[in-house]
Amino acid sequence: MHIAFTETVAKEIERIWGPGSPGRLKLVYDSEGRGCAVSGVPTLWLVDETGAHDITIDGSPYSVLMDKKHEVFFEERMTVDYVQEGLRFVLKSSGQIYNAHMSLIDKRQAVSAR
Repeated sequence: MHIAFTETVAKEIERIWGPGSPGRLKLVYDSEGRGCAVSGVPTLWLVDETGAHDITIDGSPYSVLMDKKHEVFFEERMTVDYVQEGLRFVLKSSGQIYNAHMSLIDKRQAVSAR
């Protein structure tokens, strides 16, 4: 699996992440509060560390963590872009748009403790 990040989205991620800040990007198939495990919404998280069931997805310029059980919901090659109008992230592949209004949520403990 491979996830490409456009130059536009990479700049926005760096702005949110913070230069020299710790953490990893994680692609999550978030189904919390949706009543069904297959009714999830792809979301990007900034996390402190790798989870027990996480795998590393090859990406450029970032590698991305993902829970192994979420791998089934995604294609082999995807792209993350950023749309200035609406300030939103977009996860897509050649066959579909997974989320046209994807969030980047900072879940890092060190950052939220400041």
